Amino acid sequence: MFEISQLRSFIAVASELHFGRAAVRLHITQPPLSRQVQALEDALGVKLFTRTSRSVQLTTAGRAFLQEARRLMEQAESAMVVARRAADIDSGLLTIGLIGAATYHVLPRVVAIARRSLPHIELAFRELSTAEQLDALALHQIDIGLGRLPAGARGVVTRRISREPLVLAAPHDHPLALSSQLRLQDLGDHPFIAYEPDPGGVIHGLLEAAFAQAHFSPNVVQRIRLTQTALSLVSVGIGVALVPQTAQHACFANVVFRSMIIDTNPKLDMHAFWREDSVNPVLPSFRDLLIADGESA
Repeated sequence: MFEISQLRSFIAVASELHFGRAAVRLHITQPPLSRQVQALEDALGVKLFTRTSRSVQLTTAGRAFLQEARRLMEQAESAMVVARRAADIDSGLLTIGLIGAATYHVLPRVVAIARRSLPHIELAFRELSTAEQLDALALHQIDIGLGRLPAGARGVVTRRISREPLVLAAPHDHPLALSSQLRLQDLGDHPFIAYEPDPGGVIHGLLEAAFAQAHFSPNVVQRIRLTQTALSLVSVGIGVALVPQTAQHACFANVVFRSMIIDTNPKLDMHAFWREDSVNPVLPSFRDLLIADGESA
């Protein structure tokens, strides 16, 4: 069996086609380099080079072996990187994708967990839609995603980390703001701000099912994609909106929140999701802490 050092010596000579230059490249003298190549040829049972006093050339076997030798060296170097990372699981970089809604309550939890239990981990955040996060995971651009997964999401491992109801957001002087608990029918003909029916949009689907069950159609005056936009429109009196409960943590003037009684009892789930084959050594510790925190919340 040959050794990594022998492969390294062979690749250097094959690249330079000169033992002297290869020895300089490897920061060794020529005799031990020649011995390494000879030992590799003996282990393989073939000649890798033809040597004359004026030139060094690869044999047919040498040319065929060169491609495999380079591939083996790349694999060996990758294995060393993985091993070194695994030996230092308490430090490193973790790239987290998250939807805008996660900034209300999940992002503060994430930062608190890291600071408390994994202070040497560096966190990098990318605000992306759930669909964009799934693409980023597939390309190894993020390590873990936080979002509202549509049904049938494939290729990732998922765990729910929070669940919340919908509440009414209304201007503070709106008639509905005077009630502590409301039903869908109480929306009546009041101007209503609805979510766009985006592909994979979870809130729109939940509300459509709730309205159908209640045999009620709201007076939609605006359609939006983001909860932040809905709250902005509510704050200036454009209408009222049904939003995730954690949107109460957002700072918008002139907006109050009221509980809703909805027959379908819609709940919004926030999921953490990641690749099962991730090699980032800091991911398991962070992921397990996040899931445990979600279960205790």
